Amino acid sequence: MKLNALHTVSQHLKATERMPVLFLGHGNPMNAIANNIFTQGFESIAKTLPKPRAILCISAHWETKGTHVTAMEQPKTIHDFGGFPKALFDVQYPAPGSPTLANEIKGSISSVNVGLDHDWGLDHGCWTVVKFLYPNADIPVVQMSIDYTQPASYHYALAKEIASLRRKGVLIIGSGNSVHNLGTAAWDKMMTPGYAYEWATIANEKIKEFILERDHNSLINFDKQGKEFQLAVPTPEHYLPMLYVLALQEKDESPIFYNDTIVAGSLNMLSIKIDKSR
Repeated sequence: MKLNALHTVSQHLKATERMPVLFLGHGNPMNAIANNIFTQGFESIAKTLPKPRAILCISAHWETKGTHVTAMEQPKTIHDFGGFPKALFDVQYPAPGSPTLANEIKGSISSVNVGLDHDWGLDHGCWTVVKFLYPNADIPVVQMSIDYTQPASYHYALAKEIASLRRKGVLIIGSGNSVHNLGTAAWDKMMTPGYAYEWATIANEKIKEFILERDHNSLINFDKQGKEFQLAVPTPEHYLPMLYVLALQEKDESPIFYNDTIVAGSLNMLSIKIDKSR
């Protein structure tokens, strides 16, 4: 299977129809073994997608100094969390990797030297959501890290450099949460979708307004948008994957919002599909 998957990828890095791009609000790792409104939302959006030849995922949970991509043939499933039941740790997502795609990404980016990583794998920001899109784990998956030393503008610009992958059969996915403040989360309300602090609701509505207006500059400068944004994005790692996706939006494309629900007061499951306007 490894050799066949690699052969497929090596054959498809040629012109294809433009792939959509996705931002997935991944939330609680327990979603991976749940059947709820969020996992149903992922399964529903999957039905609208053309089958990709490979997936590139930018996950909130792989932060590095410098930018890196996974380049192994068979990435491991990383259970990068604690305190959850054994059933969650038993889940494996054995999708193949793609050294060929990793090198394609490295070659596409000229602004920085992209490192080829052979140690990481697929973290829960990736596999807990991708498993609902492609449950057979038969599509090669590569992850790209988030350079924690760089500002939001760096990540937005970096995404522009990989835009050509969309026309080579690659589905680009950003996985995080647009509103993500664990320090204020009401854990006793986790199972009550829609329970939201006022500031989280205000930030969510403003984020969607900026997206619909294509005001990406305001989203890049999220730290200048007032106290609601400061509470919504106390640290940027869950927010930045959304900027990668928005940076790839082309003139004839529009956003589709789904899973637009806040949980535990301060965690937003908002997910976005960017595709040609219908």
